[in-house]
Amino acid sequence: MPDDIAATGKLPIKMLHDRILVALRKEDGDRRSSGGILIPATAQVAKRLVWGEAKGVGPSVRQVKVGDQVLFSPEDQHEVEVHGEDLIILRERDVHAVAAERIEESTGLYL
Repeated sequence: MPDDIAATGKLPIKMLHDRILVALRKEDGDRRSSGGILIPATAQVAKRLVWGEAKGVGPSVRQVKVGDQVLFSPEDQHEVEVHGEDLIILRERDVHAVAAERIEESTGLYL
C-alpha cells in the first residue's frame, strides 16, 4: 500500500460501467431571489436541474471527463459519502449537458 494512502486511510475509488461520481457546486445550496429573499436548498422549485463537477467516471462513460461540469436532475441521483465528502452517483444517461473547455462549439448550444 502506498505511504500516502496508508497515512490517510483513504483508498482510491474506481467507478464502474457508465457511472459518474459528482460533487455538487457550492452555489447550488441556499440561493437569494432578486428581491433578497433567502431560498433554502431544500425548497422545492419546480423541477430545477443542478450543476456538479465530475470527480470520477467509469470506463464506459464516453462524453464526460473528470473535471467537467455536468447538468442533471436531483431526482436521478444516489448520494454517497466518500472520504468525508458528500457526492452523488449518476449514470451517464442521466446527464443532460456537459460544460468543459475541451468541448467544440459545433453543437450550436451555448450553456
